[in-house]
Amino acid sequence: MKRPYLLEQIDDAAVVQCYADGFAHLPVDQKILAWHLYQAALAGRDIYYDQRYRHALEMREILEEILTHPDGIPDATLSEIRRYTKLFWINSGPHNNMTSRKFVLACSPDAFRDAMEMAERAGARFPGRPAESVAAIVARLRGPFFDPDVDTLVTNKAPAGDADILRASANNLYDDVEMGDLDGFAERYGLNSRLTKRDGRLVEEVYRLKGRYGDRIARIVHHLQDALFFAPPAMRRALEALIRFYETGEDPDRVSYDIAWVEDKNSPVDTINGFVENYLDPRGVKGAWEAIVFYVNHEKTESLHRLAESAAWFEVRMPWDPQWRRSDVVGVTARAIDVIVETGEAGPTTAIGINLPNDQRIRETYGSKSVSLANIAEAYEQSQLPAYRQEFCWSPEEVARAERWGAVASEATTAIHEVLGHGSGRVAAHLDGQPQIALKEQYSAIEEARADLVALYFIPEPKIGEIGLVPADHQADVVLAEYEAYARNVLVQLRRMREGTTIEEDHMRNRQMIVNWLIAHTPAIDVRTRDGKTFYVMVDAIAFREGCGRLLAEVQRIKSEGDHAAARALFEAYGIHFDPTLRDEVVARVDRLNLPSYSGFVQPRLEPVMGPAGEITDVRISYPLSLERQMLEYSGKGAGTRVS
Repeated sequence: MKRPYLLEQIDDAAVVQCYADGFAHLPVDQKILAWHLYQAALAGRDIYYDQRYRHALEMREILEEILTHPDGIPDATLSEIRRYTKLFWINSGPHNNMTSRKFVLACSPDAFRDAMEMAERAGARFPGRPAESVAAIVARLRGPFFDPDVDTLVTNKAPAGDADILRASANNLYDDVEMGDLDGFAERYGLNSRLTKRDGRLVEEVYRLKGRYGDRIARIVHHLQDALFFAPPAMRRALEALIRFYETGEDPDRVSYDIAWVEDKNSPVDTINGFVENYLDPRGVKGAWEAIVFYVNHEKTESLHRLAESAAWFEVRMPWDPQWRRSDVVGVTARAIDVIVETGEAGPTTAIGINLPNDQRIRETYGSKSVSLANIAEAYEQSQLPAYRQEFCWSPEEVARAERWGAVASEATTAIHEVLGHGSGRVAAHLDGQPQIALKEQYSAIEEARADLVALYFIPEPKIGEIGLVPADHQADVVLAEYEAYARNVLVQLRRMREGTTIEEDHMRNRQMIVNWLIAHTPAIDVRTRDGKTFYVMVDAIAFREGCGRLLAEVQRIKSEGDHAAARALFEAYGIHFDPTLRDEVVARVDRLNLPSYSGFVQPRLEPVMGPAGEITDVRISYPLSLERQMLEYSGKGAGTRVS
């Protein structure tokens, strides 16, 4: 019997089960290592909830207490609370991960209050202030739960008028701080702190063992220490460096960890754990917490190894000014992996490729590690509904290419994006290896555009076929499938922005910018209509690639020189704004077919097998097939052992 991938759909969110078939075949010591890393990943989950929204943890506790004490609650009210809670879990709070926009409960505040009171009578215990009644809690949190105009966008990089980007963003990375306050301020803990004001003075609340989130970091460190005994030497050095960084919070210790992690090239089980990506921060500086635990998928890694080994060959052929090419390409590692668990910013919504570390200085000196999430890509592909292709492809030939070569093209471009894209290029000396400081709110979108353009530029290169990343005999078909899909996706992604007229998410900004620029400056893409429907049709693959090369040269210059004004102008012209009439058309087409806009993943579940002396003798893997069951268990409200 075919195993299930698409488990359910909540509004426009698909819930998909992720499988890790190779885990059961790992040696026992690697399974036990993965178990301790898995526990470390779960131990930090609440950090990201709090970073994302200051009310998120309290809201989640209320929702979960209602769902676990449902006696007497009317079916309609309980159903709405369950719908909202599932979206809350998928997005790690009340703001959509794709659009940054807040979603709200559709029941009335009075009905919600009644549900809380019934749950309380059934044994629920709600967080709140001393002696605070249920009615008072609902009144205090009415805005966060019910009002879309309160804390509307979790990250707002393009607020209306002259509004400040920090004050316009609802995330919890700053408190009572605006951009002007940072003029002349020497920020010591840019990546791993919350910036607040005390007595009119800026204060960095550092994320470390005896600082902000210290209790959660202590649990992470405890599990990382348990993992040390089972880790191979190179990984042990990296974990020890990570523990040291969690203890001190000092940037030199973060650098030591990044270097040790990059230098561990062969560990069959590995983890990413810490304050990593800066998409949540409108400034592009603060790191959001995340954790991933994975093992190497050796079957799918060989072609990625060859790509990484060829990085120097591609670097000298980058279509940008030679002064921005790296003269000494070192330490580039690429592997296909199967994910065991992703938490924080990494899950339940997830990327399909990762390249780290983000520190440009370390990339240029020590290299980087790229991973392609093979089982996540498989789950995406297996859960995708064919109606998407049929609705937005222009011709039967385009549909056939997408069905035959779409997955191959996606995997190849993701690999090139991560390995060659993020791992390439250099920046001017005056930036001190930190272009994000100069590019500010534009940095993440510029960097994602750069990596995408590298992939689009090189996917037709014969060497890509020679190293086996795509079938050489069918490379032309793969290229067509990728270029068609890229153009098509910019139209289809409008289904996610159901309100407003601007894009906030950096990957979506980058894709729209590239396609709109190609439409404006090349004959590569036609905008066509048929039966009242709009299509973006790729008609000239040569012009598409040539245009990507020209745009890539400019994007690399912008990054290398830290040209904030040029970055802003590029995205204002092509990447941020969209036609709401076109969006409404796309939404109507998607809704008519009941197609999801994004996916949240249910992770595999690990469980230790205990021996007679209390030692771990093995680790079992299973698949919950239920978002609700998994999320409640993560919070200690479901089956199994409470997360420690």
